[in-house]
Amino acid sequence: MAAVTSPDNVEAKDLDSAPKSAASRKKFSIAIPPRLSNGTVAPMKTPTLPLKSPDDTYSNDGILGKTRRRGMSNSSADQDNLMDGTIDHEQDGNPRKRSNADTIDYPRRRATIACEICRGRKSRCDGAKPRCRLCTELNAECVYREPGIKLDAGDKLILERLNRIEGLLQSSLVSQTKGIHLASQSPTASSGTTLSREDMIHRNSDGLERSINSIPIAGLGTWMASQTNISTMPKIHTTPALHLLQWPIIRDLVSRPYDPQHLLQLELSREPLQLGTSLSLDLSNTAAYVQAFFERVNVWYACVNPYNWASYYRMALSHGFREGPESCITLLVLALGSASLAGSISSVPRDKEPPGMSYFSAAWGLIPGLMTRNTTLSSQCLILASAYLFYLVRPLEAWSLLSSTSMKLQLLLSDRGRIPNHSKELSERVYWNALLFESDLLAELDLPHSGIVQFEETVGLPGGFEEEDDEPAGRDELWYFLAEIALRRLLNRVSHMIYSKGAMTTIASLEPLVAELDFQLTQWYEGLPIALQFPHSRVPLSNPVQTVLRLRYFACRTIIFRPYILAVLENEHAIMDAAVRENCRKALEACVRQLEHITAHHAGHLPYLWQGALSIVSQTLLIMGATMVPSLAALLPPAQQMDVIINEVLLEIERYAHLAPSLRLSSEIVREAEDRRQLMLRSTGMRV
Repeated sequence: MAAVTSPDNVEAKDLDSAPKSAASRKKFSIAIPPRLSNGTVAPMKTPTLPLKSPDDTYSNDGILGKTRRRGMSNSSADQDNLMDGTIDHEQDGNPRKRSNADTIDYPRRRATIACEICRGRKSRCDGAKPRCRLCTELNAECVYREPGIKLDAGDKLILERLNRIEGLLQSSLVSQTKGIHLASQSPTASSGTTLSREDMIHRNSDGLERSINSIPIAGLGTWMASQTNISTMPKIHTTPALHLLQWPIIRDLVSRPYDPQHLLQLELSREPLQLGTSLSLDLSNTAAYVQAFFERVNVWYACVNPYNWASYYRMALSHGFREGPESCITLLVLALGSASLAGSISSVPRDKEPPGMSYFSAAWGLIPGLMTRNTTLSSQCLILASAYLFYLVRPLEAWSLLSSTSMKLQLLLSDRGRIPNHSKELSERVYWNALLFESDLLAELDLPHSGIVQFEETVGLPGGFEEEDDEPAGRDELWYFLAEIALRRLLNRVSHMIYSKGAMTTIASLEPLVAELDFQLTQWYEGLPIALQFPHSRVPLSNPVQTVLRLRYFACRTIIFRPYILAVLENEHAIMDAAVRENCRKALEACVRQLEHITAHHAGHLPYLWQGALSIVSQTLLIMGATMVPSLAALLPPAQQMDVIINEVLLEIERYAHLAPSLRLSSEIVREAEDRRQLMLRSTGMRV
């Protein structure tokens, strides 16, 4: 094990800590809609499905709840810019009690004889097995309830609500429901919708959210029986970057067929990670690495408490960094802090050990002992180790640790009494990190779902660590973390509603969905604190958090409007429709905004290099295909400018190629696609 040499003082100054007044903290909320003077409820100002507050009630303090108002580093001015609001409940003050107008008289209990699909659609089922006529026509999984199971009033309520939700999708989100109204400027509201799909799910706040998982969805390699939460990644979807190689015209840019399974197989066949063999630890730069971690790393993950960091370090030092979760966490903080000071790993010479590797190797030796501990601290260790593996561009190794983390968290969260009060805030942060990591991986690779999503509606949002007597090692930054949770859920929602198996694909059915999703993305942006609201201009940003959020924003916008590009690639006459043309323009504009300043992606290389690289590949293939169609090319900047942008992207992706076999293949694909694109443009007379 590692021997300790020249221990260093861990104390770090609290940089520019902003006032933490109770008044400023009270204003922190994520857009709980207020009741207007006319008696209606105002629109949601955030794209997320509202999460329950930790005390399981809603209050004037917003989603984080009055019990969560703890020390946060941001100023009250920033907090004021998050939209406040309250929910005005019935006179009895019970937010979960349904009014008499919502009550339903139920028939007597009866035996269940129809399959789940027919029951949900209220269609007559012929009872044929293994699949009834309707399921055969829909090519859907036909599931019958076990004989003897009765349909009680609660089941009927759930099925009726789910049927109404499905009806919203089938009718392009057009339905009539009283009590909750979208904003007049919402695209779906203007087309006659008064209740969005998510509002419908949220309305039955007395537990329907958790019952939604009763809809069966066929999937590959799942650890859960079912999954229908639209804010989580679907099991089968077409969002991966390499799926674009199956599109018309784009598939002609490569010499052989590819699909996302190729990336997964390459990562599975990868050589194991070679860890350092040094038996000593250099602690001479500890203070610098700790400061760098809290300034440059914890902003992305928000999973290390700056207020008790000194006690962690003292505990690790007393153990000689040889045992215990405190030692492991300390070593991983040093590893990530060291890595953050070195810039992008793509610029590290190939013959040089990655920054922080010696600390990570020492921590890796402690992880086997922590794998058998089902505690919040052991889960925190695995999250930090996964973060460093993502920095090393080792997605499958990170996934392996995340799978163990998920199992620990599910065990702990299945009975909240298993988590001590002093660990609840940390457990929430570890949970959201695990869910975000898993969603990013599932967006590109066909991996088993861990099942951690089943707690998404019951785990609260982070609200700030409790301050302690020790001088904090840094600020408790939460704004980016909360914004990323909201945006990731919106991205997952897009995958569910547009790209999942069985999703509607006609232009007529897409239009209201795309308009509503784009509206929610706009609401997400407008709900950001002023300090995080990035400008939409093309000027490069110096703030890395704003830079990453802007790139993520345009990535989400691209994927929302991307189906219209496919429609034109399949039939160029489709662009004659003014709405199709405008939506194609929005998709291509968002693509160009991600690619025109390609080195801006370095700002997020520590947490997002692998995910960001595949996003770049996806947008580049989309742009290449668009340049091959005159009507789409007319929506892009001049051809010469596009050639420059594409060539800069190719050079950037080639710099990543040595980091992972999946990125090497991606680099080869886009290089071949560009060579063939230029040849085809010349052969068709579109390029001299």
